[in-house]
Amino acid sequence: MDDLRSTAWWPMLRHALPVYVLSRLCVLAGAAVVAAELRIDSNLADERSLAVADPHIVDPANTGTAFRPMIDVLTSWDGLWYIDIVRNGYPKNIPPNVTYHVDEARAAFFPLFPLLGRWFDRICPGGDSVAVLTMNTILGLIAVVLIGLIGQRLYGERVGRRTATLVALFPGSFVFSFAYSEALMIALAAACLLMLMDREWIAAGVFAALATATRPNGVALVAACAVAAYLAIRDDRDWSSLSAVLLAPIGFITFQVWLGEHTGESGAWFRVQREAWGEGASFGGTAVENTIEAVINPLSSPTDIITAISFVVTVILLVLAWKARLPWFMTIYTWSIVALMLVPATVTARPRFLFTAFPLLIGAARWYEHRRHTDETIWPSTMAACGAGLVALTGLYGVFGAIP
Repeated sequence: MDDLRSTAWWPMLRHALPVYVLSRLCVLAGAAVVAAELRIDSNLADERSLAVADPHIVDPANTGTAFRPMIDVLTSWDGLWYIDIVRNGYPKNIPPNVTYHVDEARAAFFPLFPLLGRWFDRICPGGDSVAVLTMNTILGLIAVVLIGLIGQRLYGERVGRRTATLVALFPGSFVFSFAYSEALMIALAAACLLMLMDREWIAAGVFAALATATRPNGVALVAACAVAAYLAIRDDRDWSSLSAVLLAPIGFITFQVWLGEHTGESGAWFRVQREAWGEGASFGGTAVENTIEAVINPLSSPTDIITAISFVVTVILLVLAWKARLPWFMTIYTWSIVALMLVPATVTARPRFLFTAFPLLIGAARWYEHRRHTDETIWPSTMAACGAGLVALTGLYGVFGAIP
């Protein structure tokens, strides 16, 4: 225990844990509001059904709880597809002209997160949904600590702690409490970037390979490893750095090969993405269009508002990160994530996608730290806005008021 406390991990964990708990309470508050509404609607529907059957029957002793509706909120949207993979695996056949209305569309989701969820279900009581949500909560805390350590390594202890606080409360961190794969991907990406900082090339490549088996945008780590290797070779003739580059894409490639063998169709993932999810390319056009629509008709679509806010915040964070002079491999990783977020024609700028570009938050934390002597209100105001954003986003996702 004394050895643990002497490392940088322990003080960062002690700082991050209470903030992280607070942020999870914000998410649970949003989920509880939605769950309460669902319970009321369910009770009213039950009473109407009883009244239709016999007007004299009343059922005041409804003993249901909000637990199940809250689980439903936290496993909604993409969570439903991941839970389906946890329970049933991947389809062996994918029909022609597949749509997202059929179960086979789950082939679009990468395997490492549901695989770990299945393993965690064996040791965690409460069923697979509870197991996956518990696993993500743990992964989220690990990610917050790792990113805080990156900020500390780059700019000192105070910036590192601000980074951990900002990461924990950033609205996109709602994914740490949902059955989404971002928690695993961010934890792996942060570990990879730390290993690149230490020039631990094999470890960096392994973490990158795992990340590329978790989410499609994990391929941004391939670019990060390539840039880090280029700099190591240019400056120190360290050719061993190429091992990270060779290892990094293995997760993505392995999944594509395995899915092709499993379904008997080469390129199955790309077809499902194209047919079921309509993943065309707009190269940022959708984000700009939705942002303009949000300005013109601000009350017409919560999704447009979320896109507009995400787009504006992305631009601001990119400027702050550039001023912070992040290492080039982190900068390339960040730019790649942002590009992969903005390119699609369907789902574009969103807090959860922006969150995977977490080095941006390190740049923001450094900016806040430089202003702490001249402005003591902007940081608390930002934290309050982030907490409110966590509650609001959870509620909107829970009532299907926003497209993920």
